[in-house]
Amino acid sequence: MALDSLQTTLLNARASLLSERNSQGHWEGELSTSALSTATALVALGSVDESLYEREVRMAVAWLIENQNEDGGWGDTTKSFSNISTTLLCWSAVSRFGGADEKSETVARASHWISDYVGALSPALITETVKARYGQDRTFSVPILMLCAICGTLGEHGWKWVMPMPFQLAAFPRKWFAVMRLPVVSYALPALIAIGHARWKQGAGGTRFRTREHHLWPRLSALLQEIQPASGGFLEAAPLTSFVSMALVSAGEKDHPVVKKGVEFLLATVREDGSWPIDTNLATWATTLAVKSLKSGSVEETQEGIPGDSTQLGHGVSTGVAGFDTEGAVLDWLLGQQYREVHPFTNTPPGGWAWTDLTGGVPDADDTPGALIALDLMEGGDRADEILKAAESGNEWLLNLQNEDGGIPTFCKGWGALPFDRSSPDLTAHTLRAWHRWRGRMPEALQGRIDEGIQKGLRYLARVQHGDGSWMPLWFGNQHRDADEGNPTYGTAMVTRALIEIGETAFAAGGVTWLRENQNSDGGWGSLQDETPSTIEETSLAITALAILSECEPSAELAAALERGAAWLVSETRVGTRFDSSPIGFYFAKLWYFEKIYPLVWSVEALSHLAGLRDAIGPDDL
Repeated sequence: MALDSLQTTLLNARASLLSERNSQGHWEGELSTSALSTATALVALGSVDESLYEREVRMAVAWLIENQNEDGGWGDTTKSFSNISTTLLCWSAVSRFGGADEKSETVARASHWISDYVGALSPALITETVKARYGQDRTFSVPILMLCAICGTLGEHGWKWVMPMPFQLAAFPRKWFAVMRLPVVSYALPALIAIGHARWKQGAGGTRFRTREHHLWPRLSALLQEIQPASGGFLEAAPLTSFVSMALVSAGEKDHPVVKKGVEFLLATVREDGSWPIDTNLATWATTLAVKSLKSGSVEETQEGIPGDSTQLGHGVSTGVAGFDTEGAVLDWLLGQQYREVHPFTNTPPGGWAWTDLTGGVPDADDTPGALIALDLMEGGDRADEILKAAESGNEWLLNLQNEDGGIPTFCKGWGALPFDRSSPDLTAHTLRAWHRWRGRMPEALQGRIDEGIQKGLRYLARVQHGDGSWMPLWFGNQHRDADEGNPTYGTAMVTRALIEIGETAFAAGGVTWLRENQNSDGGWGSLQDETPSTIEETSLAITALAILSECEPSAELAAALERGAAWLVSETRVGTRFDSSPIGFYFAKLWYFEKIYPLVWSVEALSHLAGLRDAIGPDDL
């Protein structure tokens, strides 16, 4: 492949990425539309007032009917395979709120799909199937069964199939939650309260504690209002907001202030075609990804442990990564997204960043290191002291979040009993990168804590590395892997990159070998060699990790893998002019999504590193 093809692809891709900025100069991205979100939102609005929200309900039903998969089920996105959770929700929503003529064929096809999957339409079998899918975690299983009960698809006494939620425990101080081992993850507190209260009011919880629950409700009702964000959307997510709203209506709380604000949120976030995305936007995440990609492949990106002279990195290639014309505005905006008070939802201290700039966001351990790395890459100028202060607070926030096992969880320390609250390799790796970059500029005491945190993180990563050298991430998957839906390419690329950047290249060897051995025969990457199709996202991530190693330790094997990967990426993106998204993202409770900006940002990052490696790979080949 000619060098000019690579450079042309990079320039086109950068131009496409820059064109995605909003009027303020940063990125919001565009999340995929979700059948699950659409089903839950229409049930919530229909439960509140089907007549008043008739237009929204009718349009949502029409969208679900139009986007039913050929097999009769529904997937989480328009590119997703049918799954039992989303199919149950859509089937129930259309059964309850669809018109007689429009729903008959749709409901019949969905009924056949569910019967084939479950064995029958028996409420008992449906309940057991949902419980088996999520195990001990009731964060999603209970809301699914509640919606089915509301819509009548669990029979006349549907609420009896909805498992109990110990909502009374929400009255205790939140610092006790880790010890109490709640059956929901940290972000699901609103659902715990609302659905637990609804089940009690529906008489499904028995009478043993009715007096106590009656006296607790005023306190829990006030707490629910307190943690609802100004936008009305819990986590800015239509599903969670919808579940809370319909639960309160079922509990006889139709006029509850939380319902009113929840409805306002749903009406504000519905799309023109009548559907809803899983979340309003990932603006902070999208922006930090964009900054990191636009700044990649240059000496600006180089920190401790990574070679920094232009001879090793750039070889004189001008990739145009010195900056972009809204960098100052992005810096101001990003600094403004740092939380400076205790967050009312998770009770986390100041210092973190959430995935969005909207009020429903919650500080987390992927966006916080992402923001820290982006701040390090941007020109601080006269705001250097402010940036340093923000970085100190952010690094300390991550240190305080680190679990005893050395890994980094998403939101809350010590909640690790359930999957989406446990430590994870991808978050830990991202955090190690941020700590390593900022360590030398932190106060001496904080440097010591960072050193200790890095060592604990490395020990954690060693313990959770699979025998084949790979790591499995928490927040990304691959729907083509039937066994576990995991995405070792994402996890291994993220961890391997982090290890190389902090100077642990020997430790990274297993991950490097796995990435090389699992390159598809077409030159791209999926999540397992030739068993899953190549995607732009996974290919770009693998290329970036291998290219960063090649910058330090070039080899013929790496050059060959990168040459094939580069050729696939240039071809698949039509020389940087087309970026098809794949549903590799996991939202809460393994809810699939794709994001328009992912193939763009990761392609730009990979191509930037490749352009800087042309001499190492060979000027005649790349």
